[in-house]
Amino acid sequence: MAFERVSRLASIPALFLLTILWLVTAGSASAITLLRDPDIENGLEELAFPILRAAGLNPRRIKLLVVDDSSLNAFVLDHNAIFIHSGLIEKVQRADVLQAVIAHEAAHIANGHIARRIGNLENARTLSRLGLGLSLLAAAAGGGEAAMGIAAGTQSSALRGFLKHTRAEETAADNSAVSYLRWSDISIKGLIDLHRTFAGQELLSVERQDPYMQSHPLTRDRIRSAETYLESYGDQAPANPDADYWFARVRGKVSAFSRSSKWTLGRAAEEHHRDIRMMREAIAWHRDRNLAQARAAIDAAIAERPDDAYYVELKGQILIEHRQTQAAVATYKQAVDLAPNNALILAGYGRALLGAGQDKAALEVLERARARDYRDIRMLRDLAVAYSKTGNDGMASVVTAERYALQGRPEDALIHARRAVGALPTGSPGWQRAQDVLLASERSVKRKR
Repeated sequence: MAFERVSRLASIPALFLLTILWLVTAGSASAITLLRDPDIENGLEELAFPILRAAGLNPRRIKLLVVDDSSLNAFVLDHNAIFIHSGLIEKVQRADVLQAVIAHEAAHIANGHIARRIGNLENARTLSRLGLGLSLLAAAAGGGEAAMGIAAGTQSSALRGFLKHTRAEETAADNSAVSYLRWSDISIKGLIDLHRTFAGQELLSVERQDPYMQSHPLTRDRIRSAETYLESYGDQAPANPDADYWFARVRGKVSAFSRSSKWTLGRAAEEHHRDIRMMREAIAWHRDRNLAQARAAIDAAIAERPDDAYYVELKGQILIEHRQTQAAVATYKQAVDLAPNNALILAGYGRALLGAGQDKAALEVLERARARDYRDIRMLRDLAVAYSKTGNDGMASVVTAERYALQGRPEDALIHARRAVGALPTGSPGWQRAQDVLLASERSVKRKR
């Protein structure tokens, strides 16, 4: 798992940014920290798949990303991702409750709420406090479809005035979420319990309320509406052991990395899935720097699910972070063989190859990873190193500029974008990517002055 600090709106593409940057006044960048982990993201995708399909969305296109934040929140930034706070994952107790969160956020995408909010940008006084991502993302995602992403969403008080959902949109999202859950054979009780979880927020002052309360105004009417729907149609959803399994696995891994190792080891026995229990123990021992115990535990998890690429990837992470480089290369290679198109696993393999001094092989693997996922900050750092070690300083500057832009650091992005433009052949793909970052970062820097 990697903790990556990125600009709050890092997924806004260039085409849109160049249209609205003139609206932005000076303000410090606002950032979030993402928890990037292939196992967690795969588990969330398993939980989301039937919901997204019911919503008419492409489950392969929309990513489920975790924000390292203990508050209870979930939000959308564009048409390509749903963000869920780690605190919300740890707070809810059942798979259907977390799936209700996903259904509600998917409804905002499917119902066109994001596009309609763009019209409010010109009147948004609080836009100056919004941490804007830069233009690298249109190029990073290959232009075209990425450039269609439109920013919206909220997770802090700085955004309340700009992105606060209207009651009509919330009602529509709730109604759509109910339909998605019903069509997916997921219990509607999850949506009711989700609303009840946040009902107490209405009794708190605005300053003490969780961000989810600010963006999703919860009322007795919404709870009553869901209860009425349940009474009318009943709850015919069958038990779903697969959803329960993936929920336990996602929740278990999030808590193993966010809680103390002592807490994890003390509670791992409560997990009735043996592979998940051993995975949690492996992470705890790894964080305690006990390689022998960590290896024994993760090997036990792999023995339970020998074809599970994500457990093999975790073993690779443990090995590389304990400086067992050659063993990590072999382990990551096994993980890639099991999941050849997973960007985060490819990035880990590239990192291991780089550590082993196999620079050309690392470059090839890291380029494949970037082509599949442009949001991975650590991968971009490793890719820049690989370019530099193979003698391509121009591309190293491009990737570094993109990384700084993703992190909401336009001044640093501008320096490296200029360097890349001067070093690369005019009109080449790398030069064009550098130009994208250069244009947007120049405008952003000017607005701050």
